[in-house]
Amino acid sequence: MDKKTNNKKTVQAYPDIPSRTFDLLPRFVEKYGKKKVMFASKVDGSWKKYISRDFVKMTDVISQGLIGLGVGKGDRVALVSNNCPQWNMVDFAVQQIGAILVPVYPTARQSDYEHILNHADPKVVFVEGSLIHKKVKSVLDKMPVRPKEFSFNPVEGLMTLRGLMVSVKIDKKSQTALQAHKDAIDPEDVATIIYTSGTLGTPKGVMLTHNNLMSCVAYYGPHYPVPSSHKVVSFLPLSHIYERSVLYTHLYLGNATYYVENFGTIMRDIADVKPEHFTTVPRIVEKVYNGFMRKGDKLTGMKKRIFLWAFKLAERYDETEKKPQRAYRFKLYIANRLVFKDVRKAFGGHLEFIISGGASLQPRLVRLFAAMDIPIVEGYGLTETSPVIATNSLALGIIKAGTVGVPCESVHIKIDPESGEILVKGSPVMKGYYKNEEATRDAIDEEGYFHTGDIGEFDEDGLLKITGRKKEIFKDSMGKYISPALIEGKFTESPLISMMMVVGENQKFAAALIVPNFENLKAWCEENHIPYTTNTEMIKAKAVNDRFRKEVENYNKFFGDYEKIKRFELIDREWTIEEGEITPSLKLRRKIVAEHYKELIDGMFAE
Repeated sequence: MDKKTNNKKTVQAYPDIPSRTFDLLPRFVEKYGKKKVMFASKVDGSWKKYISRDFVKMTDVISQGLIGLGVGKGDRVALVSNNCPQWNMVDFAVQQIGAILVPVYPTARQSDYEHILNHADPKVVFVEGSLIHKKVKSVLDKMPVRPKEFSFNPVEGLMTLRGLMVSVKIDKKSQTALQAHKDAIDPEDVATIIYTSGTLGTPKGVMLTHNNLMSCVAYYGPHYPVPSSHKVVSFLPLSHIYERSVLYTHLYLGNATYYVENFGTIMRDIADVKPEHFTTVPRIVEKVYNGFMRKGDKLTGMKKRIFLWAFKLAERYDETEKKPQRAYRFKLYIANRLVFKDVRKAFGGHLEFIISGGASLQPRLVRLFAAMDIPIVEGYGLTETSPVIATNSLALGIIKAGTVGVPCESVHIKIDPESGEILVKGSPVMKGYYKNEEATRDAIDEEGYFHTGDIGEFDEDGLLKITGRKKEIFKDSMGKYISPALIEGKFTESPLISMMMVVGENQKFAAALIVPNFENLKAWCEENHIPYTTNTEMIKAKAVNDRFRKEVENYNKFFGDYEKIKRFELIDREWTIEEGEITPSLKLRRKIVAEHYKELIDGMFAE
């Protein structure tokens, strides 16, 4: 099946999109003013704001400092830091002298640090502070040519970013040199190398050009028409292209970006900033929803009955229906007045929509948030596609749970008739993998189509659906194909299931490792007077296993006999980035999880 766009309505690309990423900065100053807030972050409990004029000046000074260090076109500069305005300064400072930014997740595994830093061979490395420096120091110590190091916060033995800026002599000569570097940069030059999360093996360095990145902004952004007055909060890692491309879109639109203090303060910072929109991943939405439900569980009497009634009503919402029946609309009006207004208040009271990507979101949550007048708009893409391939669209009035919407006008999508794999061609597709021509040839065919590895289809409305991951799909011993992601996505709709991994390749049946939603499970144990002292003790309780058996039976009804989960094991902790079980973008590393729980998995298939 061959598709470019699958809906009669389309959106027009931004007409004046810059050809290079750093050209967004002078455009922002010219279009939105010298004193417009660009970025803000928490410093000692208060928001420190950076207005456009000052941000651009500091970025230029950093560029001049890097030129003085001998950094030039094609050189790599690594950056290991959590989100902050300094991250963005370094990003643009590097790119506007023709060098290539190599962002690294602060939460990366030690083996990933070793591979990325040695493979990219950066000339300069920026780190946030002492904790991150401790992680990378042992790698840098062993490199043949040690990169120059700088830190955002004080680290013993390192010059800070501020120190670098102070050391720069700003004069006509240095400014002329910077302009010459800018003038020499072509839109097809590589702007960044982003190493994939490595769910299946060694991370590969994805080379993205200025044109790749700006093409994504030009064709993705118009699906979310917002004014320059919007404030946004940011908490997803800028090391991932998803949040970074959205950030570039914010700069094009003139939106101010506020970085939350940490994951634990997300809701507090959102309530403080009062944003109109933000981007997230499904795991965060699920945690927020569970938080609301836990608060509801603490209510009593009539308040609790009203709370539960409102949420059950919302789960029946049809986000595709333009005008629900009058009786349902009236009930929803009451639910909003009595319950959902407090949910919106928790988000600051100004939230208009949420963008979700990175993985599939439970359709139940799409319906629920839409009923609360906070639509969640899902999109789809990969690092190799800068990243957006398709999106549900506010501009087109398209929001449909279970789909990732319409393809962007910049891409041509083809569904392989034999495998069902999604193939993509167009301006956002990467230049290739750094120092890996063989992998590049495997990923991009002779016709220029990038092979995503995702299995998908177009539904009756012409909207793209992701149904599985090609390398994750396996056969049972009877030759039946099983898509783990499809089953896991359905089962994790359960309030009792946080994470899950389906196994059973070459086995007689499918089985699963299940990580309970411990907050909800603890509440259930307390309600049912089941004693426990630890998670391990809790999941071994007969009553708990019986309860999960019923839950599994309930969700098995949605699948064919060969797809049903016949056996399962409960896990006593959440899978973590630190243990290598999930990627920094919160995707499951199946191989590592399987290694960690080999005995449990083998036991489920023992006769």
